[in-house]
Amino acid sequence: MQLKSRACCLLDLGLRGHEVTYLTLESIDWRSATLTISCTKSRRVQQLPLPVSTGEALVQYLRQGRPQTTSRMLFVRHRAPFDKPLSVPAIRNSMNRAFVRCGLRDRFCNTHVLRRTMATRLQRSGASVKEIADLLRHQSLDTASTYARVDL
Repeated sequence: MQLKSRACCLLDLGLRGHEVTYLTLESIDWRSATLTISCTKSRRVQQLPLPVSTGEALVQYLRQGRPQTTSRMLFVRHRAPFDKPLSVPAIRNSMNRAFVRCGLRDRFCNTHVLRRTMATRLQRSGASVKEIADLLRHQSLDTASTYARVDL
């Protein structure tokens, strides 16, 4: 459950590993279906729409997968000490293990490929480069178009 909810944040929202690490329980606004990201690469607080499937994965994780803790961080360790948030290397390692289990070890070795996959999905569904850049929080359209050209 934890892996699925983190993977949804990486793939459906195009978040970077460190952005997932710093998500808190307060980052989610369930009523407006938005996610607030406060630790972005550009150091700006940004809001993203929260897709229904991602929200459902997060609810399942919060109800059934998240250990009892006083931590306000969304994703916490599942081994002692439980009150510590997951680190970026922990997120990367769990995704790499998932790639291995799926037989994709030779093709994928980091979580950033999921941002590129999101961009490619958006492009194939007809989104403009500007829309892709906005969702990936890129200032340059050239960077966004590079991401969207990846063919998986």
